This record gives sequence, structure tokens and C-alpha cells, in this order.
Amino acid sequence: MTKLLAFAEIKDGDIRNVSFETIAAARQIDEGAEVVAVVFGNKNVEEAANQMIQYGADRAVTVTHDNLENYTSDGYTQAAMAVIEQENPDGMVMGHTSAGKDLSPRIASKLDSGLVSDITAIDGEDFVRPIYSGKAFEKKSIKDGKKFITIRPNNIAPLDQDESRSGDVASLDVEIKDIRTIIKEVVRKASDGVDLSEANIIVAGGRGVKSEEGFEPLHELADVLGAAVGASRGACDAGYCDYSLQIGQTGKVVTPDLYIACGISGAIQHLAGMSNSKVIVAINKDPEANIFNVADYGIVGDLFDVVPKLTEELKAIQVK
Repeated sequence: MTKLLAFAEIKDGDIRNVSFETIAAARQIDEGAEVVAVVFGNKNVEEAANQMIQYGADRAVTVTHDNLENYTSDGYTQAAMAVIEQENPDGMVMGHTSAGKDLSPRIASKLDSGLVSDITAIDGEDFVRPIYSGKAFEKKSIKDGKKFITIRPNNIAPLDQDESRSGDVASLDVEIKDIRTIIKEVVRKASDGVDLSEANIIVAGGRGVKSEEGFEPLHELADVLGAAVGASRGACDAGYCDYSLQIGQTGKVVTPDLYIACGISGAIQHLAGMSNSKVIVAINKDPEANIFNVADYGIVGDLFDVVPKLTEELKAIQVK
């Protein structure tokens, strides 16, 4: 029987949604495979392991150590290699996150195995990934050795949660040592609220918001929708918001169910980060703006008129 590892990622004490998507991806690679969840941390990892089982993993292996409180290349590599040595899997699935992008090539290199990154779909034995800033897609397959892949968040739907589902949770003792990077403090610039990379709905602003205060209507709309707020590089460069909100070729790549672009012209660098969104709504005063070429729905108008009205209509619907 094929055995695949599904890597769970914990952030601020909570398991990230992409962790559950790795299980679904493993099932798509081989429906009959044994899927083993892998959970690292410094405490309370059993709860995350049980959640992974509820979302479709057959069992889980945890590694608990003080040096795994925050992600470090050295610590997580040692833990991952110990799990792989014990389980001898046929492959491993990780999220295409900052941790996954760093950890997966290190492990694949150590094992001399193939790696396909930033997967958006699985088609039989082929892994589908975007190239040329999302203008085209390619299919890749790994013919020999272990299969290591990273999946783009919010592209492969997780399986339904079954809280009655249970499985074995085993703890593996690993000596995590010789850590070259010590994280003393984590200072976050990202705003509170929905994680931008995993958000189902995103409200994004560009230079058209005109100022930091111009983002306030967007935040109000996002609150009503339960959405995350993002921005174009132009808005970030102008000082209207922090670069942690940047979406685009040099920022975050997002694929929400709904993307509302407010005052964004649609530069190719920005489109590279959001053009694969399932539904795109563009709000812009310029009817010739490039953003309308990729939008499913377009509203030609001043965002400071349109967005508050949209927010009020949505509030009225919620009240009903």
C-alpha cells in the first residue's frame, strides 16, 4: 500500500487550513493510500493531530520539542527526516507557504527525490502548476523515487470534517540540536483578521484609494463579508498600507472564491497574484482599466461611492 505524509502547519496555535488541503491532495494522488499526518510543535500538538484525522488522515505522527515552537530550517528538517526514516513514505505533501517552500526542497535534496512545487490541481499522475506569472500551466510528474509536492493554498478543497473519525496518534522522540537560527521574538506587521493567503474572499485596494484613510471603506466591506484586505504594490509603495498586504508577482499569490478589486488598474504584476481567483469583481472610475479584462463583473464608478453602498446593501441582506 502506498503511504503518503500530509504536513500540518500550525500558526499562532491554530492549524492552518492548507494543512487539511494536503490530506485531500494526498487522496487525489492515490485514493487508496495510507495518509499519515505529520505535526510538529512545542506543545498541544495532539489536538492538531486529531483534527487532521477528522479531515481524512488515517493516523498521525507528532514531534514535540522546545526548538519547534517556531519554524526554523534546522529544527523542522531534523524532525521531518526522523519521521521519514521511521515511516519510509512514498511521498509527502506540504502547503506552498513560507515554511513549505523552504522545507520541501531541503528534504527532497537530502533524499535525492523529485519535487514539484506550487501545485494548483492534480490530474491523474500529473501535477498541474502555473508558469509565466499564471499565463500558462504545465503538467509535471515524478516517475522515480519519493514524490514531494507543495500545494498552493485554497486550490484543492479539503475533505469534509468528520468529528467522529478517530485514528492512532503516535509521538516520536527526536533530539533537535545544533540550531543555527534562534527566534527570540516574532513581531507581526500583518493586520488582525482573516489570513490573506487562505481567505475565501478578498477586498483589495490600489492607488485609487488615495490614502491610508481610503482603506477604511474597504475594511468595513471586508468585515461584513468576513473577508481579508489586500493591496496592490502601488498602494503599498505609496504608503497607504503595509507591504504585508501586497498581492502580486512580488507579493502574495492568492486564489480566493471572490476577489473585489477597488481602485486597482490591473498591472500585469498584480494580475499575476490574483488572476486565478474564481470570481473577480472590479470597481474603477476608468472604463479602460486593464483590470476589467480579467474581471467577471465590472463596476465603472468611484470606489468611495460604490463600496459604501455595497456595504450597506450587504448589511441589509444580513439583517433580513
